[in-house]
Amino acid sequence: MDKKPLYRKENTRTWGVRRNALVAQYRDQRNTKSENRSDAVRGSMHAGKRYGMDYTPLFRFLLSRVGGNWDEIFSEAVSRLDRPEPVFWMVAIYEEDREEVVRLGESSYFNGLYVDQQKRLQIVNPALKAEDMAPRCQCCTHTFNGVVFGRQVGTD
Repeated sequence: MDKKPLYRKENTRTWGVRRNALVAQYRDQRNTKSENRSDAVRGSMHAGKRYGMDYTPLFRFLLSRVGGNWDEIFSEAVSRLDRPEPVFWMVAIYEEDREEVVRLGESSYFNGLYVDQQKRLQIVNPALKAEDMAPRCQCCTHTFNGVVFGRQVGTD
């Protein structure tokens, strides 16, 4: 039985979806026929970028597997992904890369994870909770592990 992928495609062609504000600044320059421009400038602006992927199912999958064997978790995650890089947005393999909170989107925050000495997936700071966090602005709905922040802007 095939398991569902740990990512989903988002519609990026809908009106109002902004991928990158910098693209508009260079849109007209990129296609000019100026003779003094090099061939390197005429290439694609963001050749390696992939738009329209939402990895929230992956992040929830990783949080649900805390305490488990890292090799098994990683193997299952990679088999259900289009590429392995998103796993390491949240999981730190080396101690110096550990972060308590990881921002993975416009206003989505998650616990930072790491692999301990026994090859177990662990939370960097398990005491963090959404009800203790306050957003930086009022315009967005900020979430921590999928739960809306508990405090309002400016309440410290």
